[in-house]
Amino acid sequence: MDAQTCLKKMQLAGTLSLATVDENGAPQIRCVSAVHYESRAIYFLTARGKEMARQLMADGRVQTLVHTRFNEMIRMSGVATPALDSEQVYWRDVIYAEQPYLANVYPGDTRDINIIFKVENIVLDYFNLGVRPIERAVFTLDEDMASAPVKGFRIDSDACIGCGTCLEHSPQKCIEPGDSYRIEPEHCLHCGACEENCPVGAVERL
Repeated sequence: MDAQTCLKKMQLAGTLSLATVDENGAPQIRCVSAVHYESRAIYFLTARGKEMARQLMADGRVQTLVHTRFNEMIRMSGVATPALDSEQVYWRDVIYAEQPYLANVYPGDTRDINIIFKVENIVLDYFNLGVRPIERAVFTLDEDMASAPVKGFRIDSDACIGCGTCLEHSPQKCIEPGDSYRIEPEHCLHCGACEENCPVGAVERL
């Protein structure tokens, strides 16, 4: 799996359930199908008067989650800002060409009420429950971005006594045995069973 394949799978899903943040810091979610995908950014369309546009102008954080027929989950997190004024019409026309139904929603010049947002600083979390052991990975689209935050658990090699209790309780058996056991992050569910059952507290949350 890689970042561009994740984007293709999101595109095949069609409509995105896109979450924004309102003025009280609460998540607000709605369906968005007027989306265009580029290799390092995503563009989508809404109307300037909508609550969604107002929320994005105040706090551009967005997140969406796609679930495929193969039990893969792809979560996209990023920051949305209005596309440049000089590019608004261009990207609007691109999206209208890809989504012809929009001409029925905003016919003729009424489409001028639309505003295009560009999502950047994208982090993609890939989680495949359809294989065993499960697979997970984190990707960023922008090479200039800092690495995505590491999540899950690790085993402190200095504290581990090599008893194997963590492996015994791991649903996916994603722990490599040895003098000091090691969690395989690409197969870890992040369920916390290893942390709860370690007799010496050697498992740490990242």
